[in-house]
This record gives sequence, structure tokens and C-alpha cells, in this order.
Amino acid sequence: MKIACLQFNPIQENTYVVWDDTNECIAIDAGNSSPREDAALDNFIARHGLKPVLAANTHGHFDHTMGVEHLKQRYGIPFALSSKDRFLLDNASVSGSVFGVKTGAMPSVDLDLETMTELRFGKTILRVIPTPGHTPGHVAFHDPQSKALFTGDTLFRESIGRTDLPGGDYSWIMRSILDRLLPLGDETHVYPGHGPETTLGHEALYNPFIVEVLNEEVNYRDR
Repeated sequence: MKIACLQFNPIQENTYVVWDDTNECIAIDAGNSSPREDAALDNFIARHGLKPVLAANTHGHFDHTMGVEHLKQRYGIPFALSSKDRFLLDNASVSGSVFGVKTGAMPSVDLDLETMTELRFGKTILRVIPTPGHTPGHVAFHDPQSKALFTGDTLFRESIGRTDLPGGDYSWIMRSILDRLLPLGDETHVYPGHGPETTLGHEALYNPFIVEVLNEEVNYRDR
């Protein structure tokens, strides 16, 4: 499996193009937000001879969805998002205005990730892992073979996603990280929605949010 990261829009969001040797590809969290960024994504796809088959999102925040409608129109592909995050598409223009961003048309959802356990393209299967907390319907995508994990805005290098936005919950996001992501193994490579790549092993040692909770749980057991 091959992975390319393109950084788009004023929020500096990471958009991932993922493909295998069949050249079928998916776009994860397409955040392209202008004709210039649309062209950059299209040119990358054309230059590598790729065939898009799906746009899939970890969650529904506007900075991760602004490019999906372009992909749907240009390539005729479906869009996969948790139904629990559809309200974020409805509120995208208002949310974007808070950050001074014009969001444009939001896409309709074709596939509900609440009912799916995996994404398939080419010879690749990505597991869909529910990781609520940043948003109610947030998910991660995991490839056990290559140990690649797309965490969206749940887990960043030495940080976590915000939980003060509508639908956010700190206890949920920490349980998602501790119970569903860290058990995937220290060598798992993390591709986050913003910022640089990392590994779960690095985060277990150096992420202050994770370290604090793990230390609290150890201290509680030692009482």
C-alpha cells in the first residue's frame, strides 16, 4: 500500500491518497478548498495513473470535507461518512465562518460508516474503527498488513483532537485512544489529520494526554 499526504486549505489539513499496485485509490479526508488545490489533487492522481473509487472521511468537520464534492463530481465516486457526523455537514458554513473560511458545497453521504467494518479498494482492506470523542461519529482506518493507521483528528503527534466543539467529549476521545488505538501496537504508523506523522509507540511514551491517563490508572491500581 502506498500513501501520499497533501496539505490543503487555511486550516492546513492533511488529505491522504492511498493506493496499491492495482492503481485503485481512495481519498481520505479530502480538504482541497480552491480550484488551485483541486488541480493539485487531480494532477497527483493523473501523474500516478490512479483510479479513484471512494472518498472516505474520518469525520465530518468542514476542513476535512471541502474537497469531497469535487471528487464526487469529477470521478463519480461515492462518499463514506458516519451518519452520526452528518449534522456537521449541515453546519459547515457556520463552522467555517468562525475560522474565516468559506466552505462551499458540502457533499451528500452515500455510505454510512456506522454500518461498515471495512473499506475495500484494489487488493487492500482497511478496517473501520469507531473512535468517538472529537466528534460523535469519528472513525479511524487501519491496515494491519502495513501497520498504517489514519487517525483523523483523534490522535496527533504528542497531542489529541479538540473536544470543545459540538459533539466533542474528552472522556470518549481518551477511551478511543487507550482502548481502540494503542492496542494496535507500538510499531503502528500514525497518519493524522493535521501535523506530522508519528507512531503509537512514540505517543505512548511522549504524548502528555496519554501519559497522564496511564499514570493515573497505574496509581489507582496501586492503591
